Amino acid sequence: MIGKKMTRKNIIRKILAGASLILLGLSFSASAAAASKPNLVLITIDSARADRMGFLGAKAAHTPNLDRLAAESIVFEHAYAQAPGSVVSHATVLSGAYPQSTLMSEIGGTLPSSLPYLPDLLKSQGYRTAAFVGSIDLDPQNGLAQGFDRGFQTYDAGFRPAIAGDAHPPVTERRGEEVVAHALAWLDHNAQGQFFLWINISNPNATSASYNSAIAAADAAVGKLISALQQRKIYANTAMVVVAAHGEGLGAHGEEANGVFLYDETIHVPLLIKLPETQPSAKPATVRVAAKVRLVDVAPTVLEIAAIPVPSQLPGQSLLRIAKSGSGGDQPAYSRADLPQRGFGWSPLESWRAGKYLYIRAPKSELYDLTADPAAAHNLAQSSKATLDTLASQLDNFDRRFSGDAGKASAELSSSEMQKLASLGYAGLQKSAPTAATVAGIDPKDKIAVANKVIAAATRDQSKPDLAIAALTPVVSADPGLYLAQYTLGVALAQKAQYAEAAKHLRKAVELQPDSAWANYEIGASLVKAGDFKTAIVHLEIATGRLPAFAPAHLSLAEAYEHSGRADDAKKERSKAGQK
Repeated sequence: MIGKKMTRKNIIRKILAGASLILLGLSFSASAAAASKPNLVLITIDSARADRMGFLGAKAAHTPNLDRLAAESIVFEHAYAQAPGSVVSHATVLSGAYPQSTLMSEIGGTLPSSLPYLPDLLKSQGYRTAAFVGSIDLDPQNGLAQGFDRGFQTYDAGFRPAIAGDAHPPVTERRGEEVVAHALAWLDHNAQGQFFLWINISNPNATSASYNSAIAAADAAVGKLISALQQRKIYANTAMVVVAAHGEGLGAHGEEANGVFLYDETIHVPLLIKLPETQPSAKPATVRVAAKVRLVDVAPTVLEIAAIPVPSQLPGQSLLRIAKSGSGGDQPAYSRADLPQRGFGWSPLESWRAGKYLYIRAPKSELYDLTADPAAAHNLAQSSKATLDTLASQLDNFDRRFSGDAGKASAELSSSEMQKLASLGYAGLQKSAPTAATVAGIDPKDKIAVANKVIAAATRDQSKPDLAIAALTPVVSADPGLYLAQYTLGVALAQKAQYAEAAKHLRKAVELQPDSAWANYEIGASLVKAGDFKTAIVHLEIATGRLPAFAPAHLSLAEAYEHSGRADDAKKERSKAGQK
């Protein structure tokens, strides 16, 4: 950490001695940087907690490769994600926008084409762009991240969801070492000019027992990439940004995984930046930054490293500028969780980190002094009303910036789609979800045990549907209003060819979240198998409109059209699926 007594001139002298920050860390001359455009590598790691990183002080760390990289990097000790889930958080990293503007959700969505997007901006400036992801969630065609492939010349995903009646097993994740291997194969043919490479290392099924092993595997994958860059003689001219999309609960505050709560276990993430070296032999010392930073700051930082103008719409600021100013750049950090509302029908959550305090807006407000209480174990909401009111007012002011966006789903139902669903007997359909600032209903703190069961079932190996059926049948019996439980149970039943029973649960899922493209697809596919082609067509027309690149949806709709005597329409759908 930079000492308080050091002058700004001394700080600059220390950084200059490291050599790696001469051009890009402290000199913001576009002409100088343009003379030698650096390669850009963005590594995102799912479920990586800051307190498990050796370079952030973990005593029994499993991160030797990251620690070595940190030794020649700018390390941000207090970096915070804007969401506790992979899809929404990655949307923020890649766009530099808050969740209210990306309009993404952990149950799906489409990134707005009007939103400035990092790979798109880099591609327009001559960068070769490629993405290699480790989870189906980040697959634009077969997952929840529609629109993420904009600007990428290569987007390596190709996962396979569980498809009812399909003998092929689902493929929903890829080990970190395999993701890196794919990326290196691409580099063998694309490293001649400047490139932007995004590598996502996912640990979706890490539990408390296996978490250290998962972190070690992610670290090893990063080490493999670094070694390969060095062997190819391109490491010196490569800027590397390593950041976690979110952390993992591991039982803290009762949360086993992530997606619901906004405490440090899931929001405080590791973040480091290794800048290009001017001399391959230089071995600069670590620069540590104590100021709060946010993942909205990542995109403008990458653009500055590449000497590309930052769009005025981006709310974040360059991390290099924050590093230059030391702790003086500290700003409040905002986060939100939409899964409690979208997945379970409970109250959404928002958090505001300012100074030493963490404020969480919920039906039961929370306030913590993280300096005295880093584990957030002692709620001060009742005893420190003045502080609570001040932070709540700050959060209100922040939320007003998004009054036109907050709660507006990117996949919001059109009037035509609402009419189609109404024709099937769906009543009281909501046009959009409530805004995150609306705190009402069930506090997720009171239902975290239920969330743990449902999330565990939803992320369990999809080739074993019996486990999900056994876990979720009593859950939906006790509370039928849980979208994620109804959806996951319906998919599992369809895998067991229990199509009529699956359709009952999937109908409830559509009723709870009618703008869910995946719920409409799954019920449509099940109804085709059950022989209800008329109803299936309605759902599948909605699904194909929202999942235009998902071939199985077009094939299911083609089958329904054929059984309904609509041969020409069936032919068109098969063509959209890539079949003649």
